[in-house]
Amino acid sequence: MQISRRGLILGGSIALSGCATASAPPTAQQAYAPQPTPTIPRPDLAAYAAPVRTQTVIDPYNLIRRDLLERARAAMDTHGHRVALRDRMYIVDFQKFSGTERLYEVDLLGGWVTSYRTSHGRGSDPAHSGYAERFSNQPDSHMSSLGSYVTAGPSWGPQQGPNVLLDGLEYSNNLARQRAIIVHGADYADPSFLAREGKLGRSYGCFSCSHADLQALRERMGEGRLLFAMN
Repeated sequence: MQISRRGLILGGSIALSGCATASAPPTAQQAYAPQPTPTIPRPDLAAYAAPVRTQTVIDPYNLIRRDLLERARAAMDTHGHRVALRDRMYIVDFQKFSGTERLYEVDLLGGWVTSYRTSHGRGSDPAHSGYAERFSNQPDSHMSSLGSYVTAGPSWGPQQGPNVLLDGLEYSNNLARQRAIIVHGADYADPSFLAREGKLGRSYGCFSCSHADLQALRERMGEGRLLFAMN
């Protein structure tokens, strides 16, 4: 049988048309096409960068007896109507030997504590042992008084020179101004006296300190800050 040239061309066209319309198998590139990457939310970096606010730690090196520190802080709240300034306060630990540092300046904003030496009254230590054993608010007792005081500002007196005035806030020390109980410098509280005698000398009830320490304390105590003395 003879097939014409026209028949061959038509037959080829049909065959090509069938190849064009049939579903072709997926190529390798189509079969393994990568899936789209899921969107992961980015972390809030601002939250990590925000500063962490922590409460100030008062006396981090535990220089002051814990019970004494807590009582002083409670006294500041009790006498808040008289204690106008709360950036720092002063604590005296009369349980300690007079030759040791027992007057503390407490920075209530930064938490730091600075220590000084201070004397007690001769009536509180009649044997001059270096330890205060008795306390009184009575005039002419020459004893130290316990309780809360408020500083009444720098002053100057003909006998003691530069000083800091104090007002007693409790029944145990409310005659402080009448008794002239103040913070002042004294030779018997200087380091040379301590080196020679092994303890500080005694006051008439005042919080005597070295002349050098008074210079540092006088302006810093100022007016309106708590001084808390306890045994």
